[in-house]
Amino acid sequence: MALCDQGDQPSRDLLLQGYPHVLSDDGLLSVLVGESGIQQVRGLLGDDVRDGLWHLCGDDLVTLEGVGPATAARLLAAVEMGRRMRSTSSNRRMTVTTPEDVAGVCEPRLRGLDREHFLALALNSKNRLLRVIEISIGSLNASIVHPRELFKGAVRLSAASIIAVHNHPSGDPTPSGADISLTRRIVKAGDVLGIDVLDHVIIGTDGQHASLRDLGLM
Repeated sequence: MALCDQGDQPSRDLLLQGYPHVLSDDGLLSVLVGESGIQQVRGLLGDDVRDGLWHLCGDDLVTLEGVGPATAARLLAAVEMGRRMRSTSSNRRMTVTTPEDVAGVCEPRLRGLDREHFLALALNSKNRLLRVIEISIGSLNASIVHPRELFKGAVRLSAASIIAVHNHPSGDPTPSGADISLTRRIVKAGDVLGIDVLDHVIIGTDGQHASLRDLGLM
């Protein structure tokens, strides 16, 4: 008998039996928000459900009929767990040498966020990733970063170098004057501590990113 997310076997049972791969997007959504909430959530997400999930917020969800705070929180938690698992599972001890490598590590973690998040990739002497460190969360269009906080985690990990990373929620990764100024301060601080700052990469949307190193701005 073919498995599907319609008919006699509800989506929840298929998940519990170990068949998540046979469920459609709607089947998975039904487990999170119930059958009655699927179309309402789809109304929020638009045509691209999977990309739209990254942009969900609690205020939107709780306005939907049949979706209360508990259901909204459950859905947001599932999305965030997916974000973290996608970021972590593919990046364990990988070598980071190019801006494209940086984007591959950080874009899943930063996708859909409506505030600037500033990260540091701590690397060993062979450019292998030790850890992605979240430094700060800023405003809609500005990061709040002090070099002291940026290097604290790198020092604890005995990192040989770091790569600074942050997102532009606008989607345009073009460095601002403040980005350039901050990068130069970070480089000077790294010189004092003996930790090389290899690059500062800004993540936009749709795979766009900008390397201040490649642009000659550091």
